[in-house]
Amino acid sequence: MTDADRSGRQWRLLRSLGVGIGAFLLFGVVTGLLPNPIYVRMVERTPADYVFLVATAAFAAAFVYQRSLTDDPIGDRFAAGGIVGGFLAFGCPICNAVLLALFSSSALMTYFDPLRPLLGTVSVVAFAGLLVYQRRRCGRC
Repeated sequence: MTDADRSGRQWRLLRSLGVGIGAFLLFGVVTGLLPNPIYVRMVERTPADYVFLVATAAFAAAFVYQRSLTDDPIGDRFAAGGIVGGFLAFGCPICNAVLLALFSSSALMTYFDPLRPLLGTVSVVAFAGLLVYQRRRCGRC
């Protein structure tokens, strides 16, 4: 392996780790999973919320790394959907202004909150499927 190859690999790895850590911190703070003085979560935290937060951040990092290895990247929209789905799965349903504007807080707690684990599971499976598909298409992955 040449120095240029090693340097490029290290840069890609650092960038993907930065994306993963940044996503974890940003999403953790804005959803109140990481306690902070700026945001107070209205719904109790569950272990599944943390699992989906970690999974979403890890899959985002893996996607960025795999995407950097190919000349013909695919799946950006699927990755964005996986991140949004993951965010909705671990975010506080009644703290989400968009959802609250569309539905009442009682409707969100009655209908949406019980579906969050299913949404998180679908998001994780879709992201994993995207990574597997992308890896099969990529000769360098």
